[in-house]
Amino acid sequence: MKLLRTVRNYFCYCGIEKDEYKALKKDAYVSNFAVWRVLHCLITAVFAGLFTVSLSVNILETNRWLYLAALGYSAVATFLFFFVLKKDSVTAQLMIYLTISMLFLFGGFITQNKPLSPATTFIVFLLITPMFMIDKPYFMAIELSAASVIFLVWMHAVKPAEIWKMDLINIIVFALVGIFIHIIANSIRIKEFVLARKLKIQKDTDDLTGTKNKSAVTREINAFLADETKDKGILLMLDIDRFKNVNDTYGHDVGDSVINQLGRFLDETFVTGEIVGRFGGDEFIVFIKDTDNVDFAFHTARRIVEGAARTVKLPDRSESVSVSIGIAVYHGEEKNYSQIFKKADIALYKTKADRTVKYNIYKETA
Repeated sequence: MKLLRTVRNYFCYCGIEKDEYKALKKDAYVSNFAVWRVLHCLITAVFAGLFTVSLSVNILETNRWLYLAALGYSAVATFLFFFVLKKDSVTAQLMIYLTISMLFLFGGFITQNKPLSPATTFIVFLLITPMFMIDKPYFMAIELSAASVIFLVWMHAVKPAEIWKMDLINIIVFALVGIFIHIIANSIRIKEFVLARKLKIQKDTDDLTGTKNKSAVTREINAFLADETKDKGILLMLDIDRFKNVNDTYGHDVGDSVINQLGRFLDETFVTGEIVGRFGGDEFIVFIKDTDNVDFAFHTARRIVEGAARTVKLPDRSESVSVSIGIAVYHGEEKNYSQIFKKADIALYKTKADRTVKYNIYKETA
């Protein structure tokens, strides 16, 4: 069973588990998009050169219309990759398969024009095209198998029997080699993404709580604020009341446990795209995207206050942990994290100064 699972993973998920593949395949496609752009530029340049040379060199004249047709397709595909297609779109992935099919078709026409020669061009494409696609390997296996069958049926009516039989053996062998190359190349590249993803997570994760650290929180909020299509958001800044007393009374191990419990509570509470992280010490940040509703901000702050008191435990069960919160609402004005952070910090300071409330919202003073 373990062997079958390993074979399945390599053939279907590039050598990793299904869930892990799903988690990073989008990043892999986006990364490969630049390769696809370069590939189409290269194909366009090659066919442009072949067509130009065919105008003056007799030996290439026979295939002139093939060069022109391939040039037209590759030019359109290049335009789409640079100006139309999105990096993570399914259309972009289908387009690269269409390009590979075009190359196989081109190889077929070249072979048809030289029926007494082995199918060298087609075999070359069987070997090199699988290296330009990150995808489930069985998709490429289907592509190569279908192209090989169509080519062999096509050439059966064109080539002498002895040449066709030679092509049959070569194409079966090199199609299998192409599939094997695709599986190995994909597994290596996907595992590079796995490693890079793990390193990124480690870099962006707070060691004590498992939430995002200050650097990750700052970077993600700045990226949101820089997006001109976004003009709504709510920043909540919170810290633990009298946290020094917790450390002095119970020790730093308990203090660390309190911070860890609060971090886990926030991480489990905000699971729909909010930015949650530990800013440092006992301070945490929650940034909610795409809303500037003040009532919702107050409701969220109340949920945090009540949830922290209920969830975070101290050795003395008769005591509970309380938090104070400062709120700043984003209306598209602030351009970087520090500007909105200062407003939330002012609101938090007012909360700490007033023992009768647990949260305040920043208001501009006249």
